[in-house]
Amino acid sequence: MTTETAETAAWISLFSGGKDSSWALYRALEEGLPVERLLTVHPGDDSYMYHVPETQLAALAAESVGVPLIEVDPDDFEAATATDAGSQGDRELEPMEARLEALATDRPLAGVTAGAVESAFQTSRIEGMCDRLDIDLFAPLWQEDPVELAERMLAAGFEITILQVAAAGLDESWLGRRLDHDALAELVDLNEEYGVHPLGEGGEFETFVTDGPHMDRPVELNYETEWDGTRGRIRVTDARLG
Repeated sequence: MTTETAETAAWISLFSGGKDSSWALYRALEEGLPVERLLTVHPGDDSYMYHVPETQLAALAAESVGVPLIEVDPDDFEAATATDAGSQGDRELEPMEARLEALATDRPLAGVTAGAVESAFQTSRIEGMCDRLDIDLFAPLWQEDPVELAERMLAAGFEITILQVAAAGLDESWLGRRLDHDALAELVDLNEEYGVHPLGEGGEFETFVTDGPHMDRPVELNYETEWDGTRGRIRVTDARLG
């Protein structure tokens, strides 16, 4: 990519609406990267690579951010599943890579943003994709201290709702709870007692950012909860911009 092309190339933010991808987007905008599209993958009921619950909320978040959203739907995934996690992760990446490759035919791409903190499984695959597409990766959370990251998110004004929990120590009361300083302190204690990652990097919990400094209007949610005794999630019944 020539210098002139690089200066006019667009950035794509890999975006679920969760706290990590939202922070990567926010930091990219702070750095002045020309983020022209958000890209959300709707993987279905389970995934090794992607945030799963309530990804349809990304459309409202994108509207509030003011950046157009591109969506990759479950129909874009092959019905057959791989025999191991690594092969499944590779297969799950294919629809997203194909969409980025198609975008690059219309406009040069400079790179993508990603919200991985410690997952080499995800990050190595995204890095490989970027190498194949000859684009850069902006991953501002990578290898950062998770508690300090959470504190920076809260200090910046991120309002974070917990959508799903699946770990010892996280009971039904966490569903729909706001991730604030009190919740973070409890997560630090649960990390010491059960090994719960303070940012949920191991899938212990999933989140959605309802408001932040990069958003013009908050996302308001109505929901019901589902709990099976050890894990649970919220089911959004209505969502709108405030």
